Amino acid sequence: MMKREEFGPTGSVVMEGEKATLIFRRRLAHPPEAVWKALTDPSELSSWYMTEAMIDGREGGTIDFTAGPSRLHVTGRILAWKPPTVFEHEWKVAPRAELQSGEDAIIRWELRRDGEGTILHLEHRKLNRETALGFAPGTHAFMDRLQAQLNRQPLPSWQERYQQVASRYPPSWVSKQSEGRFTQS
Repeated sequence: MMKREEFGPTGSVVMEGEKATLIFRRRLAHPPEAVWKALTDPSELSSWYMTEAMIDGREGGTIDFTAGPSRLHVTGRILAWKPPTVFEHEWKVAPRAELQSGEDAIIRWELRRDGEGTILHLEHRKLNRETALGFAPGTHAFMDRLQAQLNRQPLPSWQERYQQVASRYPPSWVSKQSEGRFTQS
């Protein structure tokens, strides 16, 4: 079992051939039920995750998101739905200018009670390598926004947080784009 101090804001990018996995672990000072609601309630997602969401909350159900500053249209089937501990779904994005090959990935949110709080473990698997490198600071920024929302604090600017944390992650094509359309800069 991991020690509490092993949980921190910075995530990991694990390369696996042509694919990659983002891994984030955070301890949140809120019970799993509150974190679950923030992850699965469309009105909550619209705030911290900047997402218009439709969720058919059941195993075999579907998700349909228009997500983040770049307005990615994400669809997928729900692979695991175990309130309030596991939410796993496909993360499919059709090809577009910034993602010429699209994406066919999987996101898994796991929540474990830790005293009065929750250990959140997020894995975003099967991403294209370059997408993962660009998404790492963006996911970090979203996790910061989730924590602020749960704490009823003002949400940090996604773009500002992205820029502030980008140096903690390997460089990618995202940092090379001048317009920042996909970098969400």
